[in-house]
Amino acid sequence: MSETSPATSAYDPHGIRLGVVRGIGYGLFGPPDAFVPQARALGAGLVRCYVYWGQVEPEPGRFTWTAVDALLDQLDGDEEVWITLCSSSPWATREATDFLPPSPARDLSAYARFVREVVRRCAGRVRYWQCDNEPSNTGLLWAGTAEEYVTQLQAMHAAVKQADPGAVVVLGGCGYDVLSAEEGGEPRRFFEHVTRAGRDAFDVFDVHLYGEAARVPGHLATARELMRAHGYLKPIVAGEYAAPIPFEFPEVGAVMYQALAEAFAQAPRTQSTAELAEREQGGTPERRAMTALYERMPELPPKLQMFMEGYPGELEAKRHRVNRRQLVMGTVLALAEGVRRTAYWNLAPEVAAPVDPRQVMHLMFGKLALMEYKGADLAVRRPVGTPSP
Repeated sequence: MSETSPATSAYDPHGIRLGVVRGIGYGLFGPPDAFVPQARALGAGLVRCYVYWGQVEPEPGRFTWTAVDALLDQLDGDEEVWITLCSSSPWATREATDFLPPSPARDLSAYARFVREVVRRCAGRVRYWQCDNEPSNTGLLWAGTAEEYVTQLQAMHAAVKQADPGAVVVLGGCGYDVLSAEEGGEPRRFFEHVTRAGRDAFDVFDVHLYGEAARVPGHLATARELMRAHGYLKPIVAGEYAAPIPFEFPEVGAVMYQALAEAFAQAPRTQSTAELAEREQGGTPERRAMTALYERMPELPPKLQMFMEGYPGELEAKRHRVNRRQLVMGTVLALAEGVRRTAYWNLAPEVAAPVDPRQVMHLMFGKLALMEYKGADLAVRRPVGTPSP
């Protein structure tokens, strides 16, 4: 089996594109600002961002192109563009939300129409189209079953190919939940079904390579095993990767699992942008759990402290060094294993506003950004985004 078979000819495996992810909600939490020139200045040859169904079609048949056009207006034709299409919608899906988690469309023909309209708008300028993100992370990033995801993937694949035959369809990311799961675990079974039943509905397989760089070859081997088990092998791309993250340190694990259990106690079924803004003002389980964690900060393991705001300067410097080293090592190991498209997580915070550190996602990923805002401008490179002297 070859990763350059005719079935995957839409994807050119030759040449290398190192890229970056803008974030999880471009234009969703505020006006869509410029980011492609900044990514280009960092050396990125590929940019990835998210677009939500409700963001583009807030009402049946009424399309709003503000965020999509803001992205297209920044392109100069040299970069490759990857859009992750999330089926989140206040009106068109089983779970009503404009943010997360996306859920199955009530009417597949309406979903296919949405996909065709977006792809036609971007035809020839956006190369990669992804069906949602990490769907095996059910309840958080997908509110449906593996069977329902495959059905939607098949509808998206047909719509993309109809609107732009040269476009490439990307399978929703295979993440840490799958790569760290034992055989027979629920996330693993989810992707086993997807790779079996959805084999003809995608061109490339997306793997998310978080954590220690030394694990990259093993994670890629797992992805290939999932495909080989059903008699095929398609090219692999790395749609997200970064390190360090708290879970890669054994002494941090127990504290993190306790904090997560408390943070997600009585979690709502969906997270809309309005609900998120409202909860920031209130005492949610997440805020209470994270506040308690910060109150215990002096007694926490140093390797957890370095992911928190206000940690000692020497730990900050250490985390920056680890971040830079792991970025280089992860990239090199992925390229050595045949991956030709990578997208680092992530470029910058979602908006030019103070970030509340009492969020689980900030603890996990907040320190990984390559850049930050200076006032309203995305203009400051963090150490990981600054060339070595």
